[in-house]
Amino acid sequence: MQNGLYGSKKLGAVLGLLATAVGLAAAELIVGLVRGSASPVVPIGQEFIDRTPKWLKDWAIEQFGTNDKVVLVAGALIVVLGLGAVIGILMFRGERASAFALTSAVGVVGAWAVLIRPDPTLGKILPTIVGTAVSLAVLWWLGPKPEVSEEDGRKVIMGVDRRQFIGGAVTIGSAAAITGGVGRALQRRFAVAVDQLAVTETLQRSGDMSTVPNLSPSEFELGVDGIESFVVPNNNFYRIDTALVVPQVQVDSWKLRIDGMVDNPIELTFDDLLAREQIERYITLSCVSNPVGGDLVGNALWRGVRLKDILEEAGVQDGAEQVVSRSIDGWTCGSPLETIMDGRDAMLAIAMNGEALPAQHGFPVRIVVPGLFGYVSATKWVTEIRLTRWDEFDGYWIPRGWSKEGPVKTMARIDTGRKVKKSDGGGAVAIGGVAWALHRGISQVQVRFDEGEWLDAEIAGVPSNDTWVQWVHRTGDLAPGRYAVEARALDGDGVPQPETPAAVAPNGAQGYHRIALTVEA
Repeated sequence: MQNGLYGSKKLGAVLGLLATAVGLAAAELIVGLVRGSASPVVPIGQEFIDRTPKWLKDWAIEQFGTNDKVVLVAGALIVVLGLGAVIGILMFRGERASAFALTSAVGVVGAWAVLIRPDPTLGKILPTIVGTAVSLAVLWWLGPKPEVSEEDGRKVIMGVDRRQFIGGAVTIGSAAAITGGVGRALQRRFAVAVDQLAVTETLQRSGDMSTVPNLSPSEFELGVDGIESFVVPNNNFYRIDTALVVPQVQVDSWKLRIDGMVDNPIELTFDDLLAREQIERYITLSCVSNPVGGDLVGNALWRGVRLKDILEEAGVQDGAEQVVSRSIDGWTCGSPLETIMDGRDAMLAIAMNGEALPAQHGFPVRIVVPGLFGYVSATKWVTEIRLTRWDEFDGYWIPRGWSKEGPVKTMARIDTGRKVKKSDGGGAVAIGGVAWALHRGISQVQVRFDEGEWLDAEIAGVPSNDTWVQWVHRTGDLAPGRYAVEARALDGDGVPQPETPAAVAPNGAQGYHRIALTVEA
């Protein structure tokens, strides 16, 4: 045996990282073999999200937008791997008991995080148990071991043979890569792509319905370069939720329970929804975290079953005020009952832009309520609806400082470029974008230059007051130079959007969108 490597922090870190990596890979393999099991990294990361202060979540969304999930997953992995490195260093310092105890503790935390998620089962913690056991085995096999000293018979921690360590590390690293890859490949069996294709084909075979408006999105566009399209494609539609990994919910296992303050509790399957009368509507959704001028807003064609009809069938009891909905991952929100029942096209949506819902947007079923911010309405992967009074329940974001009710505010956004050449437009300069005052409609959009007088813009047609509208202002009077351009919208009653700036918390940003425009000859 060689003692020269004893106490090496670098080799200890390598050992810990290898043990952690192969443990995670083994967990991924079990997730691929056992339907319904869960990788320990995901629930740990989910708990981190749930317990993160509001200011940090706001910062993450502001900095990373729809990429915040990737950053959070990477952060969770870095933390786990960092703990692994510490464990390996403890092994090389001779603190084997501490290293084994810390590894076991991490496994216990992972199992705890799995079991406190919705619908906990022992099968869900199997990957955590196997992964922890594999990490312990790697630490024991590759790490320095206690041996009896020939001098006085005491047990001491000896070093490791360099050649054996390198050979073992290569073997373990290769095993981790192969095992993790196989696990990921096997997990594709549980993906919902096949279900989505089947749902899309079923909806297309059902043909047009008398309740579906036969309208083309091009009817609502002005044809101005730079303005967001009236309908945002599914792959470009913003995504903001708390799910660290997109839930893969099979159609045949999905059920929706409706209870609480109702006379007749209902349980629906996906086939039950397909058998009901459906509607298809253009509806704009907006996240409460959308800053002035932000892109956390989008318009799509949604198809589903009126939520009002289902609640009436369940029999809403006197005194009910709030529709509490719960996602399969445990996220909750509370919607005002009056907004569901006032005639707007609130629905249990099953399709988006002519095809089954994408998994990241709630497949197989989500809630869509026109006029409300998503945090109080747009529950994805919905599995439970419960009617309550306002004071009986607070949704996920309410204890974290957000308002109980969340009507979407009137807003105009400038989409066109910040630098234009007058010669490109025949001498005219076009300033345009989108505006929304959901469920109230837009009556006018105006722009001004350098805080001058407000000038009316042209607005496109819309199918209803539940969508955004394209607008454009064309002027040939701007001399080459730099201008401060602002836009504002007036709702259907002629009420202009608030001018005073406000942050996104607690009930949505407000203020005029302002850009710096450079006009070139």
